[in-house]
Amino acid sequence: MPRHEPETRPLLLGERARGLPLVVLALLSVGLMVADHRQHHLAVVRQWLSVAAFPFQWAAQAPLAGWAALQERFAMRTRLQAENTRLAADNLALRLRLMRFASLEQENYRLRGARESTARIVQRSLIAEIVRADLDPFRQRVLVNKGTRHGVYLGQAALDAAGIFGQVARVGPVSAEVILISDPAHAIPVQINRTGVRTVAVGTGRSGQLSLPWLPQSADVQVDDLLVSSGLGGVFPPGYPVAQVTRVERDPTRPMLAIDATPLAALDRDPEILLVWFDNVIVEPEPQAEPAPPAAAPAAAAP
Repeated sequence: MPRHEPETRPLLLGERARGLPLVVLALLSVGLMVADHRQHHLAVVRQWLSVAAFPFQWAAQAPLAGWAALQERFAMRTRLQAENTRLAADNLALRLRLMRFASLEQENYRLRGARESTARIVQRSLIAEIVRADLDPFRQRVLVNKGTRHGVYLGQAALDAAGIFGQVARVGPVSAEVILISDPAHAIPVQINRTGVRTVAVGTGRSGQLSLPWLPQSADVQVDDLLVSSGLGGVFPPGYPVAQVTRVERDPTRPMLAIDATPLAALDRDPEILLVWFDNVIVEPEPQAEPAPPAAAPAAAAP
């Protein structure tokens, strides 16, 4: 059997036809790298190559880009339709509220004309944060982080952004307890803004409900009537929103109406309330000065 001797010829020198192009290409590559690194002669070449390759890159990305643009267009159309629907609903609600505010403005003018100069205004206010809330059916109270060190006093009125919240029932140096208008032990004098009828709204133990138990069957009260403070009692000034009537039940067998109202203040959601100081001075016309009595005639001298 013939023996095969191992190949001992060098790769490059023995096969000149295969090794020479490799050497030339390697030297050309090294020369190009050195020229590009030191003199930057290939920057223009790369720019032209990138320009020439751009159409091919664009053609490769065009289907994906077109599909993404189509999806974005349909999604934007859906978002715009939903936003237009929401804006139309908000516009309708705002127009209805504006109509209601116009009616309330006229009623407010009438009330101001009736009160003339007896209104009390806010002199100072203090924001108090609610740190604890007791909202069970027998106790509707909150604890705030302001006390006598901040000027808080017993019986002080507490409001939020929508209406009357309650009043201070207990006060300490750095905290105070506020009783809500929905507490079963709380009652607030109110009047119907539409007619001026006065009554008392009492708490029911539920944050979203007040009761008006002392209006006779002949009283002019309707659902959606606004209840404002009447100013009687000296705690809350007149004209501040309290609640809105939600139920009026007329039973001929009972002498009084069954009326429920919803407080306008967010009694179970407010994180903070406003403690206010009102101007208690009621402007009254100054009494006219009475004419001074005539001076007494001097007594005649004794003879």
